[in-house]
Amino acid sequence: MEKAHRVAILLSENCLATSATLPIEILATAEGAARAQNRDAAPIDIQRVSINGKPVTSSSGFELSASTSLDQLESCDLIHIPGLWRNPRPIINNHRAYLPWLRDQQLRGSLISAVGTGSCYLAEAGLLDGKAATTHWHYFDQFQRDYAQVDLKRQYFITRADNLYCAASVNSLAELMVNLVFRWYGKSVANLVQRNFFHEIRNSFEPTNFYTEEAIEHPDEDILQVQIWMQDNFGKPVTIAALAGQFGMSVRTLNRRFKNALGKAPLDYLQHLRLNSIRELLQSTNLTLAEIANRCGYQDVAHLTKLFRRQFNTTPGVYRETVRAKMFSTP
Repeated sequence: MEKAHRVAILLSENCLATSATLPIEILATAEGAARAQNRDAAPIDIQRVSINGKPVTSSSGFELSASTSLDQLESCDLIHIPGLWRNPRPIINNHRAYLPWLRDQQLRGSLISAVGTGSCYLAEAGLLDGKAATTHWHYFDQFQRDYAQVDLKRQYFITRADNLYCAASVNSLAELMVNLVFRWYGKSVANLVQRNFFHEIRNSFEPTNFYTEEAIEHPDEDILQVQIWMQDNFGKPVTIAALAGQFGMSVRTLNRRFKNALGKAPLDYLQHLRLNSIRELLQSTNLTLAEIANRCGYQDVAHLTKLFRRQFNTTPGVYRETVRAKMFSTP
């Protein structure tokens, strides 16, 4: 049998329970699938860690038990830091013993993942200085004020800098964990985990295209600001003339610089944002198509349906029925 993958989940009071338990469930599923295919596949040893070995209480009042204390923990292959509810600073100040231990583990080559404001632990430890990182969108501005030396990537849901991974939300954490499953067990196990933990229809697993230091990022800061504005406002009526004027450009200049930076026109990018949001709302809500269209910047349902079919090769109605059947079907 291969050597076990050693995983530590660092618990703190007021953490988000889902961001602590989801990696455990994904990795346990992956281990079971891998060992079903090959009984000699490496097991996963997961430890739930608190500083003193005592339980912690999550933000929603769940008691999360610890399996070991920090001083009893040996080196790890993966360390995961859950997100924290609201202002993370008081929690981090009460758990500063984690910081030197994280620095030591990073030097040893451990993979370290953090979700949402859990990335503040890495920043507070100085591990993200001069490196790319992300956090929950609600905390962007405060994070940038507190950790000005960190290269905050607001437009990415997942970042990697050397052996440090940051996920902006629980959803992106799931994506990250499946990518780590792929790294440990290969594509067939990642496919199985993906089918179990993602309710939308997906093709065969492919590694996520998240930000890394090696990624080619366009250098046009003005266009980046336009992108961020469009991501926040795609549901509103948008004209390219008004958008160009808002950012002090002519329509011709905006189109040229946008295409140079992203390889597509602003309207195509806006349509991409809208259609992806429509797909998510079809998956996760009972809103009518007209209501969804209105939320996502479309007034004409027939036009929306045409664009959706062109993008996803199915109609919104059929897509919703297929997804719901997959979500609620029993094995």
